Amino acid sequence: METYRPTAYNHSQSSENGIHSDCEAQKYGFEGGLVTGAAIFGYMTYPLISLLGARWLERNSAEIRLLKPVYNGDVLSIDHTERNGLHFIQCRGRNNLVVAEMYSSKGIPPVNELSRLSGNTPINVRPPIQWDLIEVGTPFASFRWRPDIEEHLTYTTQIEDNLEIYLRDVLHPHAILDTANRALANRYKLSEWLHVGSTIHFRELIRIDEEIEVHAIPMKKWNKKGHEFVDLFVSYLVGDVVKTEIKHTAIFKVAEQGASGHFR
Repeated sequence: METYRPTAYNHSQSSENGIHSDCEAQKYGFEGGLVTGAAIFGYMTYPLISLLGARWLERNSAEIRLLKPVYNGDVLSIDHTERNGLHFIQCRGRNNLVVAEMYSSKGIPPVNELSRLSGNTPINVRPPIQWDLIEVGTPFASFRWRPDIEEHLTYTTQIEDNLEIYLRDVLHPHAILDTANRALANRYKLSEWLHVGSTIHFRELIRIDEEIEVHAIPMKKWNKKGHEFVDLFVSYLVGDVVKTEIKHTAIFKVAEQGASGHFR
């Protein structure tokens, strides 16, 4: 496939996450508000879906690493190579710098035992996120998500993805990964934070208008170069069927200086 060259847009400038706002992001050394990692992932799925269709969203794994910031209006260059069933997608941004990389392969591990764990107590008031409030191994209260056609089309329109598959009832992977962000934001109040990578196991297609139960549980937290990180395990269930599992990595407290380089 020829190089795919979409233009990235920041559709989250007014979101609660200030890292997407020009004013707030500049305090951390960025040139402006960042395009979301979920949107970058959405752009990078284009060559895979073009080649494999809906099959890529069933019994396939993907790992994305977000390495450099992407800003509103940046033209991306996305290249796909495949060897012995392993797909490699590289995304370059301004100045031809590599901003993200993704690997994908056929096959998935057994369902993680964490997938069906859920907390029992809903959070009525979200506390501001703090290191001591993140309890590794303690699940969040689950929530239900029923993506309708309007929500689905919002996600496809934001990344200008007009592939024919999304005119049917297949939910866009942009929406799937963005909801992992929501799992963290539903539990805590966050000011400026960064999604820096995800490992995703697509087990079965998620379809528009399915009622999905979203589970989330912190797996790990750590410090690096002044940043505070968390690995959040997120699973999507339809009935008793685990359809998708995600290990979602985020910097929930961004160091005030030097944030604009590599995040990992």
